[in-house]
Amino acid sequence: MFNSIRGTITEKLSDSLCILSGGIEWDIAVPATDLGTLPSAGETGRVFTWLYHKEDQMRLFGFADAARRITFLELLKVEGIGPKGALKIMGGIGQEELEQALETEDVARLEAVPGLGKKTAQKMILALKGKLTPVSVTKQAASPHGELVEALAGMGYDKRAAAEALAKAASSLSPGISGAEQEKQLFKQAILYLSGI
Repeated sequence: MFNSIRGTITEKLSDSLCILSGGIEWDIAVPATDLGTLPSAGETGRVFTWLYHKEDQMRLFGFADAARRITFLELLKVEGIGPKGALKIMGGIGQEELEQALETEDVARLEAVPGLGKKTAQKMILALKGKLTPVSVTKQAASPHGELVEALAGMGYDKRAAAEALAKAASSLSPGISGAEQEKQLFKQAILYLSGI
């Protein structure tokens, strides 16, 4: 499956854009908030993609970066939210604001998003609190411990807690340990912190 499309953005509408790449012009549904951060029509841009495919329908969805695509896919896991609904939610609230609303369980802020009711907002908090990568953790994921954060998240740990545990573990490591051994010890120590041992 393709990860992203790079090409010349030919047109931007309210909830989609067209991008010309390799002689093919793609029509991609994009959240309104992402459209603002992507280059203007006539400029070269890269759109991270996800293909929705059903027996009677195919639709390509696009995002300004990989983190936004992850948010979209996480929203799809919430009962009652489909691709169109996820796109609308993401178009009505910025990434940081969404993360903050989920972490602080701010139902009122989520309800203010067009088309999002109280029940769905509560389901989102229940399903997604601690699941989206906060901006601070995204920066940390670019650090040498990024892969370890992802590995711990894959084991079911909260990404923010995993990043904090790794930072704590790194500060207590003995100097002069080789790369592979250091990673092994960091991982082991982080699990101990996360388990409360």
